[in-house]
Amino acid sequence: MKIADRVLKLRELMREKGIDVYIVPSADFHQSEYVGEYFKCREWISGFTGSAGTVVVTHEMAGLWTDGRYFIQAAKQLEGTGIQLFKMGEPGVPSFIEFIVENIKKGQCVGFDGKVMSVSQVNDLKSKFQEDIKINSDYDLIDMLWTDRPDMASSKAFVLDTKYCGEDIQSKLSRIREALEKENCDINIISSLDDIAWIFNLRGNDVKNNPVNLAYAIITADKAILYIDDRKLDNSVEEYLYENHVDVREYLEIYEDAELISSSEVVMMDFNKTNFTIYNRIKDVVKIINRPNPSNLMKACKNEVELENLRKCHLRDGVAVTKFMHWLKNQVSQEKITEMSASEILEGFRKDQDLYIEPSFDTISAYGANAAMMHYKATKDSDATLKPYGLLLVDSGGQYYDGTTDITRTFVLGECSYEIKKHFTLVLKGMIKLSKAKFLYGATGTNLDILARQSLWEQGIDYKCGTGHGVGFLLNVHEGPQGIRFQYNSQRLEEGMNVTNEPGVYIEGSHGIRLENELIVQKDLKTEFGQFMKFETMTYVPLDLDGIIPELLSEDEKEFLNNYHRMVREKLSPYFDESEIDWLKEYTREI
Repeated sequence: MKIADRVLKLRELMREKGIDVYIVPSADFHQSEYVGEYFKCREWISGFTGSAGTVVVTHEMAGLWTDGRYFIQAAKQLEGTGIQLFKMGEPGVPSFIEFIVENIKKGQCVGFDGKVMSVSQVNDLKSKFQEDIKINSDYDLIDMLWTDRPDMASSKAFVLDTKYCGEDIQSKLSRIREALEKENCDINIISSLDDIAWIFNLRGNDVKNNPVNLAYAIITADKAILYIDDRKLDNSVEEYLYENHVDVREYLEIYEDAELISSSEVVMMDFNKTNFTIYNRIKDVVKIINRPNPSNLMKACKNEVELENLRKCHLRDGVAVTKFMHWLKNQVSQEKITEMSASEILEGFRKDQDLYIEPSFDTISAYGANAAMMHYKATKDSDATLKPYGLLLVDSGGQYYDGTTDITRTFVLGECSYEIKKHFTLVLKGMIKLSKAKFLYGATGTNLDILARQSLWEQGIDYKCGTGHGVGFLLNVHEGPQGIRFQYNSQRLEEGMNVTNEPGVYIEGSHGIRLENELIVQKDLKTEFGQFMKFETMTYVPLDLDGIIPELLSEDEKEFLNNYHRMVREKLSPYFDESEIDWLKEYTREI
């Protein structure tokens, strides 16, 4: 069925159910960024494959809202569908909620599946209605149309050993209970899959490249309840949960238990991460406090065991990516290499490393103009052949038992214009300035974002995305609450947090450049003015010197780059043979 026909069928169902506007978000039942195949309803109805976006369908029109990472991709994928692209954040472009409020009439009905809309989204929608507007959250209309919908994922869960994660389940539950007591709350309802995985030290494979299990959790002063399909649990996991006094109930039983919460109890939940149906099942008389789950910040601040494991993990990952760089530089003019085959070769180098499991996200291997699409994914139709000129941008990462990695390198394959090398150098300058930052405790990523953009802004260039994000520990590659972005983020950068540093330049029709290292937030000196903080770089891969115009770097920037390359050479050399070491010395030489 063509996309346009799917939209027509949806409209027929909307009329049947008395719905005038229907919303199809990207989320699963847990407000996850990346979702399993079962939950890709927005992709099914629109044909747009990006990770973020919302479709709104009325009886007259259909629109897709997505952010700057996907403008180019979405425009191409929506061609011929009749679905209009709304570029979020652009001047004059309403949000999807603003669009609905502006176009709906008194007495009409807005519909959606309440299990895939967050409490915050629904409350925001309701708060903006000035007229008498009905809300219907009962129907998953896409499910009624999607005849060959995949089954919900059912991967096996496994226990992550404390030698990797550094803290057992009882310690984590104790800390969460202390946080609940401090807030005078009795119950913490948790829907976010990464929080649940972290709390119970369980991992799985229910979402591609995100080692999580579909599950809910409730924590009280004396109970820890895990709602999960028991087919995911083998005998060893069941025994582990029993020994740790965790009650196991069926996955969807959370909805029944929500109705049983006593009017005398106070519930804590994160409205941004809890679906509306759970919230709606709780009695109106129950007091509900909207707070981030206590585990959210605990998870973001890695302990010493995690940090030491991450350093080891990044070293092995650096070996893999650097060996790939060596292979690419030597072979691009000798054999046929495409974006997809290059990605497979990189995956092979990672598979050679100890404790490797799988990629941490779909590798972005983008040659030439394809790299101008920030989240480009090569397909059989788009798979470009690499030539010994221009740039290849590779954004990739790995899931290891001792950590998660995320790294981007843009490789120079041969001759490049001065403009491209200038852009490459400006991106490098931004990465270096952020890496070198010393800042007073209390600063947020928003306070620091300008360091990465300043050199670009001076040339009238910007990138339509954040500069950095947190990364999980054998968890989601995008992890909050910390981030480095121009848009406001209120979370202070705490000791032990890790965050990416990835400025870029994206010129539609020409090229894209991104350079990315991961950083650890550390304490620096303490003076009468307060506690100062700094970053430790834990990514160990050369930055391609073939793309740099040295005259555009300050002496301080050259010193940082030379010191970084010296560290990379020292750490990687033991893993390379003699011919590779000669090459490594060349690509980590002083400038």
